[in-house]
Amino acid sequence: MTILPFSPDLVDSHLVVDVRTPLEFAEDHIPGAVNVPLLSNEERVEIGTLYRQNGPHPARVRGLELTAPKLPALVAEVVEAAAGRPILVCCWRGGLRSRTVTAVLELTGYPAVQLAGGYKSYRNHIVGYFASFRSPGPLVVLHGLTGIGKTTFLGRLEGGPWSGIDLEALASHRGSAFGMLGLEQNLTQKRFESLLWDALRRVPPGTPVILEGESRRIGRVALPGDMYEAMRDGVKIWCEASLETRVRRLLEDYGREEYREEMAAALGRIRKKLGSEKYAELAGYLERWELEPFVQELCVSYYDRNYYRVRDWVEDAVISLEEYDEAADALAGCLRKRGLTGQSGRCDTSSSGCVQMTMPPESS
Repeated sequence: MTILPFSPDLVDSHLVVDVRTPLEFAEDHIPGAVNVPLLSNEERVEIGTLYRQNGPHPARVRGLELTAPKLPALVAEVVEAAAGRPILVCCWRGGLRSRTVTAVLELTGYPAVQLAGGYKSYRNHIVGYFASFRSPGPLVVLHGLTGIGKTTFLGRLEGGPWSGIDLEALASHRGSAFGMLGLEQNLTQKRFESLLWDALRRVPPGTPVILEGESRRIGRVALPGDMYEAMRDGVKIWCEASLETRVRRLLEDYGREEYREEMAAALGRIRKKLGSEKYAELAGYLERWELEPFVQELCVSYYDRNYYRVRDWVEDAVISLEEYDEAADALAGCLRKRGLTGQSGRCDTSSSGCVQMTMPPESS
């Protein structure tokens, strides 16, 4: 039986069949893997309990009783999913579960190999990748006040001389006090890291990577390893738009009746930072569903006072996000003038809408 160590190339060349339980798979798994569990969640608990109480032999006998009737259907499911691709089988750490399924597939004539070290070896690769993070291309980080439209702008950058990665979409959180409206951040830290690794590995070498500036934490998950530091060292683009435009864009994103209770709960979580008087004013707007003054006052009295309050960096360029198409042209011109090859350096601001800032703009 062939056993292979983990390599990122295997993710593309093989169908990864994860034979762990659904709970293990949901916590995290190799990108693109399909879950064909050899044991159910409950059966794994049963086997583990038997192993601890009576030793390995009774546990293995019981495991055979539970798994043997499943094998024909399991093989059929794997073969259908593979659709002719070679098969890579993994379990938690390359033990009995993946060995059993790999052997059965081989015995029935299908090309299958076992992943050495299982999911644990993949996880070690991810931890090491971010511990000494090296971006596939120069990092270009979009900064700006809440409501500017950075996330929408990032989503419109397909087809340019760059690769955009939406960290908030990967994290299922918008990264602000009201960032959970309409979302459910039920992924684990490990899952977030897998999704981020998968997005980064797809970036062609040397291609600028456009990201939105974030704090270390995005809701309940955090940027892994030293990626936050790498982003701080990247090219920093300050994005601007008028308060009127910001309010309009925030209303488009959040101004929905179904978010009403969630908005009230989010407002309650920042009550201390607002102070009792300002909180009462904003709560009144929300109660009367007067969203335009609510959002405007929230921007002025909370977001603009708290976000970017302390900045120990100066942006490399500033672009206007009043019009997204013009902003994309300005960003492309800035990168073109820089001749970005992954090396650090400030923007050549002689033309193309890329404007050098000698002083950082005020945050409030």
